[in-house]
Amino acid sequence: MEDPYGFEDYFPSMMERLGAEGFMRELCNGFCLLMDVSIGLITYESLKRNTMNLGLNDLRDDELIYMLAEGDLDGDGALNQMEFCILMFRLSPGLMDGSKQYMDDVGLIHFQP
Repeated sequence: MEDPYGFEDYFPSMMERLGAEGFMRELCNGFCLLMDVSIGLITYESLKRNTMNLGLNDLRDDELIYMLAEGDLDGDGALNQMEFCILMFRLSPGLMDGSKQYMDDVGLIHFQP
């Protein structure tokens, strides 16, 4: 089924091409692009600032807040690196299809918040 919003999930092909370790490095690089470097977390402020820097100006404040809340497993209002990586897996339909195997490959299968 084609996505009505034009979303194309590149994560499965990235996982195949880069391998589990390479893919996780890329996710960590993405985390670093969005985080507040002074505290090492993605906060609302850092997400808003850095998405604007990346040219994603059309994201509304409520969408940014929802994105944080969706991944915030410990309830602190921010995303640490593990929460970010788990959220990225959850948001990828292709990775979710094979999520147990992918999660095991990258060492997240035994993670419990």
